[in-house]
Amino acid sequence: MKARILLIMLFILTGCTLFQSNTSPKRTVEHFFSKYQTLDKEIDTQLDDVISKEDLTETQKKDYKEIMKKQYNDLTYTIKDEIIDGNNAIVTVEIEVYDLAGSQKDIEENLNENREDFLKDNEFSNELYMDYRIKKLKEERKRIKYTLDLRLTKNDKDKWFIDDLSEAEKKKIHGVY
Repeated sequence: MKARILLIMLFILTGCTLFQSNTSPKRTVEHFFSKYQTLDKEIDTQLDDVISKEDLTETQKKDYKEIMKKQYNDLTYTIKDEIIDGNNAIVTVEIEVYDLAGSQKDIEENLNENREDFLKDNEFSNELYMDYRIKKLKEERKRIKYTLDLRLTKNDKDKWFIDDLSEAEKKKIHGVY
């Protein structure tokens, strides 16, 4: 289940090349992050689509979506540098997100140390585990900073596009690196 939740978070960024601006690489990156901060309709729809396919109760789906909305809304970024070389560019950006990876580490430690807390009828209960996991993720207040070097390419119509993000970049944006 942990892998599926991570895939949910990673899937949200699969359409990153759709974010564009025709002014500069810096503006394209600003537009990219603003779509997450404002929970743009496209982002909201993608999030709903991915969460709806998961094996979660309706309450868990609602709560998990709230966690992701909070992560996106509270994401902050600072453009540190912009290097343009012809039709290619690198924009260095520092982001700050909730440290969901730290939470996940604590959650896994608790699971390993207290497995009996997640049993129902002497069987492991994914529902109990997910209730606990979502509760802990909701409580996360610690933030972490990452630096990303986003690569962009300009097309023949002078529009800049963010190249596909690496898995590490996606995980950093979601706070699960």
